[in-house]
Amino acid sequence: MDPTARRVFVLDTNVLMHDPAAIFRFDEHDIHIPMVVLEELDARKKGMSEESRNVRQISRFFNELIENASKDEIDHGIPLPAGTHDNGEPKAQTGRLFFQTRPVGNVLPDDLPGTVADNNILANTLSLQIEQSDCHVTLVSKDINLRIKAAILGVHAEDYFNDKVLDNVDVLFTGATALAEDFWNEHGKEMDSWKEDGHTFYRVSGPQVSNWYPNQFVYTEDESAFDASICRLENGDAIIETVTDYRTEHNNIWGITARNREQNYALNLLMNPKVDFVTILGAAGTGKTLLTLAAGLAQTLEQNLFREIIMTRVTVPLGEDIGFLPGTEEEKMEPWMGALMDNLEVLTGTGEGGDWGRAAAQDLIRNRIKIRSMNFMRGRTFLNRFIIIDEAQNLTSKQIKALITRAGPGTKLVCLGNLSQIDTPYLTETTSGLTYVVARFRDWGHSGHVTLMRGERSRLADYASDTL
Repeated sequence: MDPTARRVFVLDTNVLMHDPAAIFRFDEHDIHIPMVVLEELDARKKGMSEESRNVRQISRFFNELIENASKDEIDHGIPLPAGTHDNGEPKAQTGRLFFQTRPVGNVLPDDLPGTVADNNILANTLSLQIEQSDCHVTLVSKDINLRIKAAILGVHAEDYFNDKVLDNVDVLFTGATALAEDFWNEHGKEMDSWKEDGHTFYRVSGPQVSNWYPNQFVYTEDESAFDASICRLENGDAIIETVTDYRTEHNNIWGITARNREQNYALNLLMNPKVDFVTILGAAGTGKTLLTLAAGLAQTLEQNLFREIIMTRVTVPLGEDIGFLPGTEEEKMEPWMGALMDNLEVLTGTGEGGDWGRAAAQDLIRNRIKIRSMNFMRGRTFLNRFIIIDEAQNLTSKQIKALITRAGPGTKLVCLGNLSQIDTPYLTETTSGLTYVVARFRDWGHSGHVTLMRGERSRLADYASDTL
């Protein structure tokens, strides 16, 4: 196919349900919407889920575009808004939006298996490919099986890439970087240092500083065991501060001490009042929830920085759903909050006073921890709260934006997740909302990120993670 040929894209239903603005993302290329896609959208417009809201939004977009269009204009394609380039300049050329206006001939094998809707979309794409042989026709779908069937039939198919944050999740910002062995030789010649509030500060300049981000951690792996965080970047210099060592019992947080370097960095971010937004990635057993709860309890009950802790997560089951649950919002969410209960046992089991003392501590803590469903977050504003979003890897970029924008003055928000455990259909490691916020927030001076590397749950769990 000629790379200079005009491109035509046929959109599957799941693309529009995932991103209602997808029709505006294809620059100067034409877009075709099969009639069966409109039928599927109509069948899914009712409900309060994010997908239903997206369906209603794309229906409004379609209505605005064809509201004053005649039948001839619809047949010849409706011009789409031109949009702008990344530099802000308006695009000179725009694509057109076409709807299926006539039945498709029998272009598919008679015995082709699969759903009627998918086969109709394939037939529509194959028909366009035959009719417009001078164009490069592409089916865009987030359904892997549909893309496989398209390839078998000779139809070019692609995933929807507009929401892809990175090409490879391995290059995702980890929040910490090791200093080269010759770092101080290159960067320490004109270095200033001073002490303030028990911490040592350094003003560093040099070639590596340009690759740093606010609240990123830097360390040396030699015997000096230097650990610091970047306070701020100004005029080509970096102001770095030595971190608090939460690995010592003297600096324990609610009875919890860090067991490795990354956990120490996580506690530094969680306990830093200047950091409003924290993201923590890590495999199962690395201590994400335990560290976050300990920091939240210390700042809520001991330091009185927050009124209460709010914990929520996406309710995506690992196996079959258990159906409707009785009770209040908090009671309905409890089956999804096993991680909270398990970690509370650890945090309340270290106190004195026997069984009665532990029960009293648990009651006190439970009164200051609220479990909330994400379904009722829209429109709310949380003031002076410590908010924990667990399993954030199952959120889309739009969902995680809706949650973060709920934070009011004095609120700290922490997102926890494991990118290797995504349970939401059509989300991948590179399109997850958690990946999206890690990449977008790394330049902001009031946010921080750390990736936990080592499992600390048990030797059994660590061995299973490594070998299974």
